[in-house]
Amino acid sequence: MIARRQFISLLSGAAAWPLAARAQQPAHVPRIGIVDDAPMWHSFRQALREFGYVEGESLNYEYRYSEGVPDRLAAVVGELIRRPVDLIAAYGTPPVEAAKAARTTIPIVMIGVGDPVRAGLVASLAHPGGNITGNTVLSPELGGKRLQLLREAIPAVGRVAYLVNPDNPATLDVLAEMKPAAAAAGMALIGVEFGSASDFDTALAVMLRERTEVLLVSNDPLHQLHVGRIIDFLARNRIAGMFQSKENVAAGGLMAYGASLPDLFQRAAAYVHRILQGAKPADLPVELPTKFDLAINLKTARALGLDLPPLLVARADEVIE
Repeated sequence: MIARRQFISLLSGAAAWPLAARAQQPAHVPRIGIVDDAPMWHSFRQALREFGYVEGESLNYEYRYSEGVPDRLAAVVGELIRRPVDLIAAYGTPPVEAAKAARTTIPIVMIGVGDPVRAGLVASLAHPGGNITGNTVLSPELGGKRLQLLREAIPAVGRVAYLVNPDNPATLDVLAEMKPAAAAAGMALIGVEFGSASDFDTALAVMLRERTEVLLVSNDPLHQLHVGRIIDFLARNRIAGMFQSKENVAAGGLMAYGASLPDLFQRAAAYVHRILQGAKPADLPVELPTKFDLAINLKTARALGLDLPPLLVARADEVIE
């Protein structure tokens, strides 16, 4: 028979076991779902490290890849939601649209989208509502500025093409906004559809048939997936390329002018930090770009037989000799 004192001791110990077990359970480590990881995400992860997050200890990443295939986006987003992750980070309009279509309540941080209001991703820039916020490349007169820079670089340019992805409404919006500016500058601007890998050869044939002198290339994820092939085509056919990110110029493109991608990814990391600390996406205004880069590749210019104005080169943030 157990003595009364022994029984009370055993009972007290049993009551303490759940508390001890709870105390030993590790703290929850947030999981960030990233759609289509690529080198440009390095600044995003670096910024989170600077906020004090240590991968594998205080933060984990889940990567899923759509490889630029629209039908695959819904599947990879669904995989992240089922994992589940605590937050989804996505670059460009299509993956954010896929995440919104999934009707998840998981916070979504968008990076470098086109017009998030027109695309129906947020209610307004100042008051996003819902579970999506982040930043946009939307900037008044940015397309016109690129055409102006082209006119400085190539005074006689007359025929310009712009790659559009029918599955990315942001590229269609940019084309529509640039057409009046192109007409005012005396340039003929055509849109060339490139919405899947199978469209590549057809798009190239259209550019050659239209006697394209300059190709404008967006930061559309699919186009960036094939940007090496695009740059090779431009070099072989002596067509100048105007891009949106300086990374494309480092890879051989002639010029780039646009919102700084490293800056956009770093600022997105700040939103991730705030949301993990308890902020609601609905309360975080969508940010417009504040830093723009002009990059010029003089080696490519020489290969194209272009003698760029010294004043234009002097204004560049990065010049590749």
